[in-house]
Amino acid sequence: MTEHKTQPLIGKRIIAGLIDYAIIYGFLIIYILFFGEQNEIGEYSVNGIKSLVPVLFWAIMTIGIEQLIGETLGNSLVGLKPISIKQNSNSTFKSSNTKPTFGQSFKRHLLDPIDMFLFGLIGILTIKNSEKNQRLGDMWAKTIVVKTSELKSAE
Repeated sequence: MTEHKTQPLIGKRIIAGLIDYAIIYGFLIIYILFFGEQNEIGEYSVNGIKSLVPVLFWAIMTIGIEQLIGETLGNSLVGLKPISIKQNSNSTFKSSNTKPTFGQSFKRHLLDPIDMFLFGLIGILTIKNSEKNQRLGDMWAKTIVVKTSELKSAE
């Protein structure tokens, strides 16, 4: 077990989220344009079973990749990594430096819409005002986000 003192890392976390969700929304737009049906006023939409594809893509890009490589693509590009924690006394947190479990990844990303509400204001305020610099998804999943370099130096 390793002790970690967390940092807000707001800028890096915003960039990571922008990267991840730019990919997800880019796919969504292209998918709807190619596979959606146009209504009488020119708007496109997908219905029925076709509407599951964007949800599956979101799950693969967030939960799946986090399970595969230990972080999302955005986090990987900015040098951040979520890890499981156990709280220690004195405001440090013990971790086995392991990637989140499937359940933890699911919880982290299920709350992304709330954390990103109002252009991320909810997430930013939660990160800045929580003891462990966590957003709501991290609190629920019992994870923290640390610099990848910090994990390498702790090995």
